[in-house]
Amino acid sequence: MKLRNSFQTLKSISIWTLLLIFFITHSYGQTLLKPDRVFDGTDIHESWVVLVEGNTISYSGELSGLKKPKGTKEIDLAGTTLMPGIIEGHSHLLLHPYNETDWNDQVLKESPVERAIRGSVHAKNSLMAGITTMRDLGAEGAGYTDVYLKKTIEDGIIVGPRSLVAGPAIVATGAYGPKGFHDGVTVPLGAEPVSGKEEAIKTVRTQMGNGADLIKIYADYRWTPGADSQPTFLQEEIDAIVETAESAGKYVVAHASTPEGMKRAILGGVETIEHGDGGTLEIFTMMKEKGIGLCPTLAAGDAITQYRGWNKGKDPEPERITQKKKSFQLALESGVQIVFGGDVGVFTHGENYREMELMVQYGMQPKDVLISATSGNAAMFHLDQLGQLKKGFLADIIAVQGNPIKDIRSIRKTNFVMKDGVIYRE
Repeated sequence: MKLRNSFQTLKSISIWTLLLIFFITHSYGQTLLKPDRVFDGTDIHESWVVLVEGNTISYSGELSGLKKPKGTKEIDLAGTTLMPGIIEGHSHLLLHPYNETDWNDQVLKESPVERAIRGSVHAKNSLMAGITTMRDLGAEGAGYTDVYLKKTIEDGIIVGPRSLVAGPAIVATGAYGPKGFHDGVTVPLGAEPVSGKEEAIKTVRTQMGNGADLIKIYADYRWTPGADSQPTFLQEEIDAIVETAESAGKYVVAHASTPEGMKRAILGGVETIEHGDGGTLEIFTMMKEKGIGLCPTLAAGDAITQYRGWNKGKDPEPERITQKKKSFQLALESGVQIVFGGDVGVFTHGENYREMELMVQYGMQPKDVLISATSGNAAMFHLDQLGQLKKGFLADIIAVQGNPIKDIRSIRKTNFVMKDGVIYRE
């Protein structure tokens, strides 16, 4: 018995020793990153270096201006551009591409346990692709699984990005799916339905109490399958949802694609509008004036159109894509802040770069795309210590092969990932 206890004690000591060594080397060491160039979240600089101490950036600038601490580890990243970790603005870790399993079947046939396991894989793939932070905008029928997935990342059980999660989105009663069943059939829904101010207030409070970082609403949707989207919530309902969230220090984002749905969300005080396909110059200008961001989710529309039979590159451009290009160009003309976010989950996690490439193809400058995906999203999402490679900021840093200012496709070639000072890919 004594021998067994002694063994257990030694085993515990060795484990704690290893943990201490890991903690010291990963949290208190100095690491000097030496790329060809640095994009610091606002501009690009040739021949800069970045020094990380613990989980914080302590220097960013020319090597000649740095007094290197003794014992600093140097990592040569020749041929790369160093930049802040990418902040994904619209994702669904619990969804996978609809050409694998359509949305209805994911909600109806895949258990929350299966979806959580998939989500853990998606989280790792996202981080390895350079996504160090993401907003997950709805568990899509899996309850608060996104909240628990976030917790397992924070607890070190699995690896993945920092997360801001919405839990179940909020929809107007009768507006969301899955649909297509007769009135005697009850099916699980992809979001939480409410009607009236009192029910809306109660649901917002419940979701915040269950761990939602923000609230997502559907300001418009298809009332019947295949129909055009129409506004869902009354203005007073949106107003009540936003007021309730803001009183608790949270904020609201809105799925909205019709001018009227977008207008109600804007007047209600949401912080970002997701999709915005039918936005007009007037609507986008109103958003700019109120500081509301547009997350256009170009890649989702591109992917869904291909799932429905469009042979991209060979077939004529579908009307949906043409219209999306026009609305995005109106948004750029208005000067509204563009939020990088592709609605990833509709397409493959880890291929977030598809949104950046389409932003450029649809008329946005590469530098502006990089700003959107880093410092722009950090500011929009109230992440004060992320999105820039500057002294005092958290060390969420990636390196991509080549120069994404010259060719945005360089974002595909992520070969170094650091989150919170810990290297996950080198």
